[in-house]
Amino acid sequence: MKVKVESSRIIKPFYEDITPSTKGYIPLSVFDKVTYEAQIAVIYAYHPPTPPNAAIKLGLQKALAVYREWAGRLGKDEHGNPVILLNDEGVKFVEASSDSTLDKVMPFKPSASLLKLHPSLNNVVELVQVQVTRFTCGSLVVGFTAHHTVADGHSTSNFLVAWGQACRGLDVNPLPLHDRTIFNPRNPPLIEHEHKGAEFMSKFVKKENSLNQAHHVTEDIVVHKVHFTVEFLAKLKAKASSINGNNKPYSTFESLVAHLWRAITKARGLTGFETTHIRISVNGRMRLNPRVPNEYFGNLVLWAFPTAKVKDLLREPLPYATKLIHDAVIKVNNNYFRSFIDFANHKVKEDEHLIPTADMNKHILCPNLEVDSWLRFPFYDLDIGTGCPYMFMPSYFPTEGMMFLLPSFIGDGSIDVFIPLFQDNLPTFKKICYSLDLLEN
Repeated sequence: MKVKVESSRIIKPFYEDITPSTKGYIPLSVFDKVTYEAQIAVIYAYHPPTPPNAAIKLGLQKALAVYREWAGRLGKDEHGNPVILLNDEGVKFVEASSDSTLDKVMPFKPSASLLKLHPSLNNVVELVQVQVTRFTCGSLVVGFTAHHTVADGHSTSNFLVAWGQACRGLDVNPLPLHDRTIFNPRNPPLIEHEHKGAEFMSKFVKKENSLNQAHHVTEDIVVHKVHFTVEFLAKLKAKASSINGNNKPYSTFESLVAHLWRAITKARGLTGFETTHIRISVNGRMRLNPRVPNEYFGNLVLWAFPTAKVKDLLREPLPYATKLIHDAVIKVNNNYFRSFIDFANHKVKEDEHLIPTADMNKHILCPNLEVDSWLRFPFYDLDIGTGCPYMFMPSYFPTEGMMFLLPSFIGDGSIDVFIPLFQDNLPTFKKICYSLDLLEN
């Protein structure tokens, strides 16, 4: 797939009324400070007819006038605290073309060629980047990158929907809630949970882990896409819930992640006494009391860490792993979020050696896993003028063990999972990933 960049420019918010001051800023919340300091990229594909680039660009400028944070820059306030500068310096907008038809390169496979469809993720000062690539058949691919420090997946998907509304000449609705100062610590603080090792770690531990990873060759990692049908998911959910004492079945997400945890662990060939955990994002909007509106713009995610010995994970039936996941996620409740806020405001300031555990520069997670679930985000609702995309996917992230779950573009409730694995582990995984019984044999 050859892609030629036709133009690259910085575009700024378009204000239909009064232009605001460019001297303001928004302080980062404790949730922004603990998340990934990295650009995340997604890719959309649209069938013709598609709107002209000028209409897409103007819609983006109008959406940026509502979501000003994206048009700003990361910086510091007068006291040295990290902030988002509302300076309207703009986002990168790239126009590109390909000399082939889209059907010749579809369906996109998770490979390095996807990196041609969006701007580079390295050494970027812009907080959002967009690339529109036109194919000879009239199809359009939109590559979108956004800095995770500014917003989580929930907020980013809300922005993308707003961009589509602006492209169609509609008012942005609902409007975002921009106030990041609503997470106040309690007085006195009440730290009820252990946050070292969960959200925070010693920078000395990170340095030691980095040295241990140095001998791995990241070129040996392949990103494998797995499609799970509605029928398979129903059987998996029934099996996972078969000995559930609560009389309420586990969710499809819990059941599928438990199955993948076991299958990947077996494919990795880990020894029985090793410990393995999964890092699972938990949205705080519905967990905090009082509840935080869905329109809150920023990061509001912590993580659950279900953990098991390899021998127990593989020896016990599927409901064992599913219950571990269910129980770990349930524990990340209002009390946990409040405990984290108190810890981040008090203990982290006292201990200058604590740094976030979230790290996109870590390329190998074995023996652990991370799950990024996009199952509930309205990513497919980005209608830029001529209908919703017929395909949506993450870009190429070859971090061993970091899985992305998203609704299949078939639209029937099936799920696609993008799983980076070592090449040597892939044959075993392919052999067992659709088996409900093999792991028990």
